[in-house]
Amino acid sequence: MIGFYDYTVLLTYLSFLSSFFGIILAFDGKIFYAIMCLMFSGLCDMFDGRVARTKKRRTNDERNYGMQIDSLSDLVCFGVLPALIGYNLGLNKYFIILLMFYSIAALIRLAYFNMLEMNRNSKKPVKEYTGLPVTSAALIFPFIYMFRSMLGSGFMYLYAGVLLIVGCLFISKIKIKKPSMKVMIGFILIGVIELILIITIRKLL
Repeated sequence: MIGFYDYTVLLTYLSFLSSFFGIILAFDGKIFYAIMCLMFSGLCDMFDGRVARTKKRRTNDERNYGMQIDSLSDLVCFGVLPALIGYNLGLNKYFIILLMFYSIAALIRLAYFNMLEMNRNSKKPVKEYTGLPVTSAALIFPFIYMFRSMLGSGFMYLYAGVLLIVGCLFISKIKIKKPSMKVMIGFILIGVIELILIITIRKLL
């Protein structure tokens, strides 16, 4: 079979499958579980690159495949799933344009990142990103989901506003420092806190 199936791409595949399942759950109206899938995809994405780099003597084909499959997976996980969650929250009719904008902004961001990586001559690790990384969706949308019960029907307008802002940040020229391992651990802790709060709020209501 074509492709690569060793441990270096396992987390990327898991991330994709999680969000694919999340899309199905979103269309079934199970938004809570779709958000859980989004968070799990984000967790996998945080470590897939580091896991891949542990393999010694990776071929150019393995490196290029890893980069391409990661971006393709990210598009589904963080570019499509959040938009479809919004759709199933009630962002339809005129809001379709907003959902389309968010998804295509993620697509542009990922394609631009791939272009920079392909043209980069230095093998030194990148120290900063141009534009907001799409993986940030795995923390942003679970955070605002906590306000769903408080805002009721108005929550979808908050969700729409965040989609617009995040989409704009995806394709902006802002420079964001690449997070260190300590910062990534901090992100994980934030994600755990978000998860606990979401589950707690859900049980109280």
